[in-house]
Amino acid sequence: MEYRNHYRLLAELFEYPDADYPKKISLLRQFLDGKYVNAVTELDQFIERLPADDLLTMQELFTRSFDVQAIATLDIGYVLFGDDYKRGELLANLNKEHREAENDCGTELADHLPNILRLMSVLSDEDLVQDIAYAIIAPALLDMIGEFSTERLEKKNKSYEKHYKTLIETPVAIKNDAVTLYQFALKSLYEVLKQDFSLIEKMPLERNVDFLNAVIQENDIEQNANAQY
Repeated sequence: MEYRNHYRLLAELFEYPDADYPKKISLLRQFLDGKYVNAVTELDQFIERLPADDLLTMQELFTRSFDVQAIATLDIGYVLFGDDYKRGELLANLNKEHREAENDCGTELADHLPNILRLMSVLSDEDLVQDIAYAIIAPALLDMIGEFSTERLEKKNKSYEKHYKTLIETPVAIKNDAVTLYQFALKSLYEVLKQDFSLIEKMPLERNVDFLNAVIQENDIEQNANAQY
């Protein structure tokens, strides 16, 4: 499906940065330019804050955003359902679609955002593509973007500091506003979805799980477990 190849390019935006990461982002921008004006506006905010000449710092920013003491998670099923059985059902269904489409998920789960975006680029079932966009990616993106708000960042930092006794230090070379640069990557993707699936922004969106509360609960559970030993 050549007309959906841009979702493969968008998937690269949310992969762990390697030495070619800035080039991949540049290729994405070239594709979006002139076609997705609002998405380019958000992507330019991301590019402006990206320390493209410092691989280690790019990797630290990715890790801080999505892995260790994370702001959000790229596992879409967890964003939507947490540990509820519904995530298991989603994973089972996505695994089937990945397998039939011969879409390699690598070491990540079937609901990992880059894997789902690559799946969208190869699916021939238009109804399924619409379902993935409307019911899975779009509502999850809105939740993920919300996690980057100042209020929620402060609450998460307090929880991490309480549990780990310290926070991951931000490298000196990073500007303060670069710490949350991935919110602009998420917003850029959402703008593409809004344009490709025009009714997407009119969908009723329900928050099935709160990532902040999930983080706090997991930290408290682990802390209580450690206290018993």
